Amino acid sequence: MRITYKGDYALKTILGLALHYGNSPTTINDLARRADIPTKFLEQILLDLKRGGFVESRRGKIGGYLLARAPSQIKLGEVIRFVDGPVEPIACAGKKYSGCNDVYKCVFRKIWQDVSLATSKIIDNITFEELAKNIKDKGPVYTYQI
Repeated sequence: MRITYKGDYALKTILGLALHYGNSPTTINDLARRADIPTKFLEQILLDLKRGGFVESRRGKIGGYLLARAPSQIKLGEVIRFVDGPVEPIACAGKKYSGCNDVYKCVFRKIWQDVSLATSKIIDNITFEELAKNIKDKGPVYTYQI
C-alpha cells in the first residue's frame, strides 16, 4: 500500500471536517490553512470526496464543506481505497488475480496476502470519529517563541 499526497490530503481533509462535525460548513480556505494543503489541490480533492459520498457542499455566504455522513460511519480504509486504490502490496495478493502462471504455487503470494489482511484489519476498524476524539483528548498544542 502506498499513500499518495492526494490520499494523505484527503484523509487530513476528512479528519478536519470530523473535528468540526455538527458545526457550520467549513470553507476551502479554512481547510487548506489548517491542514497545510494547497488550495487548488484541495479543490480537486474535495470534488473527488464529494463524488465518493464522503463530503457535501453548501453554497452561499455561510457555505462550505461538511461531512456527508457521521464520522463514526466513515472508515479510514474506505477513504484510502477510494482515493489511492487497493491496499494489497502487489496485484497477485488479490483473490481473483490470474495474471501469473505460478500464482497458486508461489511462496510469496501467501505473505503478500497476509500483509494485505493485516493492513485491512487495522485501517478498516478505525473511524474518523475515533481519530477526532484522539486529537480532542490530547488538548491544544502550544507553541512558544521568544
